[in-house]
Amino acid sequence: MKIAICDNNAVDRQYLQALLQEYPTELYECAENLLSDVESGIRYDLYLLDIYLDTMNGIELAKRMREQDGEAVICFISSSDAFYREAYDLYAIQYLLKPVKRETLLELIEKVESRLPKAEPALHFKWRGKIGSIACSRILFVSSQEHKLSIYCTDGTIQECIGKISGLAGQIDDEAFVRVHQSYLVNMNHVDCLNGGELLVGRYSIPVSRRYAAEVKKKYQELLFAEPGRTTEKAVSDDKKAESTGDH
Repeated sequence: MKIAICDNNAVDRQYLQALLQEYPTELYECAENLLSDVESGIRYDLYLLDIYLDTMNGIELAKRMREQDGEAVICFISSSDAFYREAYDLYAIQYLLKPVKRETLLELIEKVESRLPKAEPALHFKWRGKIGSIACSRILFVSSQEHKLSIYCTDGTIQECIGKISGLAGQIDDEAFVRVHQSYLVNMNHVDCLNGGELLVGRYSIPVSRRYAAEVKKKYQELLFAEPGRTTEKAVSDDKKAESTGDH
């Protein structure tokens, strides 16, 4: 959670930052600098705005920020309660009087965090000295050859990285990902068909080993019946194929 603190008083800025030491914060001395960043596309999860700034008061700053980011979560912090009405009209999440207590700020942050969309699970990898991540929903499957992993994505790209497939599997907190072979980890949400001893994922055919066959079949059926628009007839058809073909 990223927080912007705008206060022309250095002591007050640093005081708020100290209260929020476990959160990433950005300090702004003047309204113009914060407004410029917002206009350039920089966003924060919470804006703590002092009312009494130098060239532009906090109310005016908030109005102009709203023009750029209608969803901005704004909390006014002031030594006076004279601007309650204006703050209410701007849909401020809270109006706090100085000095602010840490407990009050933490309650505010808890309220803001409850409104934030949950971050999508992602797989983190390292390749050629750089660290990257891919949203789990974008991953079709992961294949392993020796110590090199290949991550196949929905947009057709293939990201390579170094590691073991077991380590990657342990990193992903998503029940849709199933180990189907010693060399394959598959996102079952993207499986088109279970055809005997293989899974069809788009144009790819993924082998299912005997060791993982029962778990794969169970997960496939769970997702099949849970997905709207798919019929029980298809599940039965796939089961018959699996029984007649057998596992590899």
